[in-house]
Amino acid sequence: MKPRVAIIVLTYNGISDTLACLASLARLTYPAERYDVVVVDNASRDGTPAQVHSTFPQTVVIENGANVGFAAGNNVGLRYAQVHGYDYALLLNNDTEVAPDMLKQLVAAAETDPAIAVVGPIIYYYDAPQRIWSAGGSIDWRRGICRMAGEEDDHGQYPARAVDFVTGCAMLIRVAVLDRVGLLDERFFMYFEETEWCVRATRAGYYCYFTPAAKVWHKIPLNARFDREYLAYYMTRNRLLFLRTTQASWQTWLDALIRQDIRTYLSLWLRPKWRTRKGRIGMWYGWLDFWRGRFGPAPVLPEDGKRWLVVWRG
Repeated sequence: MKPRVAIIVLTYNGISDTLACLASLARLTYPAERYDVVVVDNASRDGTPAQVHSTFPQTVVIENGANVGFAAGNNVGLRYAQVHGYDYALLLNNDTEVAPDMLKQLVAAAETDPAIAVVGPIIYYYDAPQRIWSAGGSIDWRRGICRMAGEEDDHGQYPARAVDFVTGCAMLIRVAVLDRVGLLDERFFMYFEETEWCVRATRAGYYCYFTPAAKVWHKIPLNARFDREYLAYYMTRNRLLFLRTTQASWQTWLDALIRQDIRTYLSLWLRPKWRTRKGRIGMWYGWLDFWRGRFGPAPVLPEDGKRWLVVWRG
């Protein structure tokens, strides 16, 4: 009998993407009685829960009373999977669509070795269906850099293999591992939480795995850049939190702070071709909040002369 899987789709607005994602999940070739779709809604303002209930009545919908972030929102789904006895939990972004055999391939890879904590698929750009967005991730511990393989057309160059981490956009987690490793660290709010979890799992004796046989398409812009203040904030603060949580060496800290962060910060101010980019304010507040121990959602920051509050993974 096939393992039971809870597919957890975290939402915050974006109802059209969510419905398209659920429609693709309805076409899965995995036995229908062995998986359930669980939509966890972070207080959407576009009627997501009602529309999901109406269009896909078999879907479980859990409504959070607020936007608690990516890590805490997915933890609600992971706890549901633990309580209801699922073998695996698939975290899946709502702005994705999947191949019909995606779940079958992920589970098949996970079942080859009980030491596999998590399996990630190959993820393409939706607007360029053969261009790879993610083919597993690696960590450069000397410089403290986490990087996903990809940003090129798929020619079969990425084989199934052990990797340092898989992106939270689509990750199949062995539920039994959660009892030993724990849930996502909610201090991150969003970004780096899945990478830190993968490091935790690896250090507990498991490993992370990537399989190109499982395919997902992500509706992220081809020219997406981290040039918003809130992105700079999270990437700066959470990278430092990641280094501290994983007990990176002092050499890594020096490289991360001096050779990378400070150089980037100065370039944003001084290099003519960088002066139009955003990020200066976000980086500054990211450093400040890390050192004073302020985690969770970002503060209100100025962006394009306006005030705003970060509410979701962009």
